[in-house]
Amino acid sequence: MKAIILAAGRGERMRPLTDETPKPLLQVNGKPLIEYHIEALARGGIRDIVINLSWMGEKIRDQIGEGSKYGIKITYSDEGDEALETGGGIFRALALLGDAPFWLVNGDVFCAYDYDMRGLDDGMLGHLVMVPNPVHNETGDFSLADELVTTPATQTLTYSGIAVLHPDLFNGATDGKFPLAPLFEGAIERGLLSGELFRGRWADVGTPERLAELGGSF
Repeated sequence: MKAIILAAGRGERMRPLTDETPKPLLQVNGKPLIEYHIEALARGGIRDIVINLSWMGEKIRDQIGEGSKYGIKITYSDEGDEALETGGGIFRALALLGDAPFWLVNGDVFCAYDYDMRGLDDGMLGHLVMVPNPVHNETGDFSLADELVTTPATQTLTYSGIAVLHPDLFNGATDGKFPLAPLFEGAIERGLLSGELFRGRWADVGTPERLAELGGSF
């Protein structure tokens, strides 16, 4: 099983920290954010990771390398000067990810989730890891009903930025810049997106203040 870590974004809300350092290389307790993800995926048995690049991508490539120091293989999907957003970035990397379900991890979250080698139930297009709504997203994103992701109902949850996706989720998409959310919404309407609730430590590192709060917490 493979994984992709999304690391191409400019990190506008993190400026000025991201003016000279790509967001995935910002540090928590002396370690770059992206290394927490790489190490966690490796612990779960994932030995083949794709990282997409755009803003200062060469700095990420230079620091992370080809994976030997983590005991895995790392390849890169370089999007050039303009990032392709979540959907477009994954679609561009599908040739590197293969035909089987793969882990997706947003590079700007910080969490204690335990990855493993898993597939998807027959016919399912994805599996989302959900978390209780943080203060900055009180209205949530989706709901869970009998382990299926549904549109918001009485109890909403926040999408964590972690998922298992099937390449078929991108059927009909074309190369270019587009978000992932509409693909999720289409799969939800068809009842083809499962989910789980994760109650462990998780944070969306979206602002310098949130990054500072994590400094001594892990």
